[in-house]
Amino acid sequence: MAAPNPIQVQKYLSGIDYPASKDDVVSTAEQEGAPDDVLEALRAIPDGQYDAPTAVSSAVSDAG
Repeated sequence: MAAPNPIQVQKYLSGIDYPASKDDVVSTAEQEGAPDDVLEALRAIPDGQYDAPTAVSSAVSDAG
């Protein structure tokens, strides 16, 4: 499965405070109503702290 577009992913993370854990990223996307492909991509990123939206986008691209 191809990774979702980074802009699409960030659309569902607009309210998040960085640094954020993987769990924070996934739960924020769920609360924002992200579609299944975005949630699957975020669940596939490595556990850890993400210090900026670009870090999340990079992890999604790497995991995809």
